[in-house]
Amino acid sequence: MVAFLVLTAAMLLNLAWAGAAASPIFAESAAEDPGSASDIPSLQRLIDEANPGDTLVLTEEKYAGPAVLTKKLTIEGGKTAIIYNEMPKAAIRIEASDVIVRGVNILQSAAGEETAAIAVDGDNVVLEELRIKTVGFGILLRDADHALIRNNEISWLRAEGEADTKLGQKGNGIDLYNSHDNRIEENTIAGMRDGIYLENSNGQNVENNRLYGSRYGIHCMYVKDTRVHNNQGEFNVTGAMIMGVRNVQVTDNSFAKQSQNANSQGILLFDVQNSAIERNFVEGNRVGIYIELSKDNQVKENSVIRNFIGIQFKQAEGNRIEGNDFISNVIEAEATDSRENEMKGNYWDSAQGLDMDNDGISDIPYAINPFYQELVAKTPAFQLFFQSPGMTFLSEMITDEEKSWAMDSAPQMKLNAASDMLPLPSGDAEAKTVISDQTFILIIATMLLATAIITILYSGVSKS
Repeated sequence: MVAFLVLTAAMLLNLAWAGAAASPIFAESAAEDPGSASDIPSLQRLIDEANPGDTLVLTEEKYAGPAVLTKKLTIEGGKTAIIYNEMPKAAIRIEASDVIVRGVNILQSAAGEETAAIAVDGDNVVLEELRIKTVGFGILLRDADHALIRNNEISWLRAEGEADTKLGQKGNGIDLYNSHDNRIEENTIAGMRDGIYLENSNGQNVENNRLYGSRYGIHCMYVKDTRVHNNQGEFNVTGAMIMGVRNVQVTDNSFAKQSQNANSQGILLFDVQNSAIERNFVEGNRVGIYIELSKDNQVKENSVIRNFIGIQFKQAEGNRIEGNDFISNVIEAEATDSRENEMKGNYWDSAQGLDMDNDGISDIPYAINPFYQELVAKTPAFQLFFQSPGMTFLSEMITDEEKSWAMDSAPQMKLNAASDMLPLPSGDAEAKTVISDQTFILIIATMLLATAIITILYSGVSKS
């Protein structure tokens, strides 16, 4: 009976942490049969017949790709025209500058090396209100500057009856290489390898995008002077993977429910310098904010809530961690080989504070004890004793090197952010219901555990 109660409680706790599964933004099914290529108009023929500077209005429902634009044109699809492409080439390749493609649906059903629905090599291109389903990449920019990519929907095209392709074998939703000063705004991307991938591309503005069910929602590699603002990512492996960057702003984003992989994080910083990570909402991830080999960054006013690990440092130095709220995380913080990080003014709901002068700041510093992390790294089996009384006792006893621990010198006694600044990331009734259900499950699980403990104690007393 006792074993049953404990097992049931553990299963309920696991369900509460796991949350609800992500629902796809787009239906993943094969495109309808476009018929014979000779039965529908060729998009390339219409482009060839147009004069530079013309606006080409697509009046038919179906068009055949692929097509290449070598002159300035505006293509208007009215949100009803569909371009079918069954060849391992880009459905639309843009080699000219000042091209506009708007309101077109694209079904890219053949893949090749970096095959995309739209490939751009020209400057000052506008791509907006496109709906793309692809078995390759969504939108590729190569050596293309000053583009506007706005209000598009991009998802993976899965053939009917086929198993879903592994994330690592898919293409990226929006992929930039050596392309600078572009605006990527208000796009919705689901089920791709990386939602938005930036490499060797500076001066980007990535704002108001929604990213779901991908490997990395936003992936920055070797970029600088870039702004990642007010994006929403859920059910990815990692919300924002920020690597090898300088002078980047990651602000006012929401990254939630990245927890199904052992390496999941809300925000990951690797080799990041002189950047600002501010006012982000990071909730329900395996690791809320992970910082490795990064220095001289400012991590400020973030809300880090209900993650397994709130914030984790590894070989991180000289960063400023200030004014953040760490709430209901299983482990508030972990730090190894990390020195000279300035931590102050954060709220830790697990900290034992004492405010003798009523200034709202605890007189007792909050130290991050690395004992458990180091022990598990050497012997993973000790994870079984996580938060057990014995492990807690040993952690409190091993304090010989406390002066070298990461430490908040002036933890806040109250939340830094107002309560209305801590909503669920989606803010909808369904998400609130999920959290409400999880809270109910946690209560039931706690009651079962308490019953099991009382039964164990009672059995022990009776036998004695």
